[in-house]
Amino acid sequence: MHKTTLEQWALLERVVELGSFARAAEETNRSQSSVSYNLGLLQERLGVALLKPEGRRAVLTPAGELLLSQVRPLLKAFTWVESRAATLRNGMRTRLDLVVDSIFPRARLFAILRQFQQRYPQTQVHLTEVLESAALDAAIGAGADVMVLTRRQDLTGRGEWLMNIDFVAVAHRDHPLFAAPTLNDDTLAAWPLIRIADRDTASASASEAWTFSTIDAAIDAVMYQVGYGWLPEERIRPQLESGVLRPLPLDHGARRATPLHLIVKNHPGPLDEQVELLIALLGTA
Repeated sequence: MHKTTLEQWALLERVVELGSFARAAEETNRSQSSVSYNLGLLQERLGVALLKPEGRRAVLTPAGELLLSQVRPLLKAFTWVESRAATLRNGMRTRLDLVVDSIFPRARLFAILRQFQQRYPQTQVHLTEVLESAALDAAIGAGADVMVLTRRQDLTGRGEWLMNIDFVAVAHRDHPLFAAPTLNDDTLAAWPLIRIADRDTASASASEAWTFSTIDAAIDAVMYQVGYGWLPEERIRPQLESGVLRPLPLDHGARRATPLHLIVKNHPGPLDEQVELLIALLGTA
């Protein structure tokens, strides 16, 4: 039998992260004496001091840092097993979490989800659309089985380029920009640049920029002649075809491409057939 338990190590991790026994007890719905007892028992059975006081906080000793770093992968793996068990019914996954950047083409996305539903009608897909900027919410990223995002850095998992999303510089057909004799940076600077969150950082030279937190709001702003902007071509194709929105005849930079990456989070076990199918469908989109 092992001298220590995963529960004791998990309590140690919470104490270190939260800085005190009291806060760890509150978060784990235990009494403070229970937390103290379990960590005292852990150190007694190991014969090593894992914690030391530092001001009002409890911090790891050098031995504690070393041992906890070796145990953390086990805690993460055990959490994954429990989470996986919660999604299974009769051996079949009942839930799959998908995070998709909101610039991903809607028609393709729902065609993929329809094919997936036809193959696995008992598996619910929980879709989270994100407008990715400087950082992705850690909780969203941690719970996702599959992600389609613009950034590849700072994410743990296997990932590969999926597609480029084309953005085109447009304005309403009646916007005064189309009456200008030439279009250059000075001409554009006289009008608000409609930006989608932090996505258009390359256009920071504009004298006035209005930022919108959704693609739909940015499209509406351009439609109502608030300003001009680089918008996802596929999302505004009907307006382009009808002539309501017109591409700006810029000498350079009229079109931009943003890459999307298909990312599968690392976890201890093999990919199940539902995840593999979703990856395959996204890869052929």
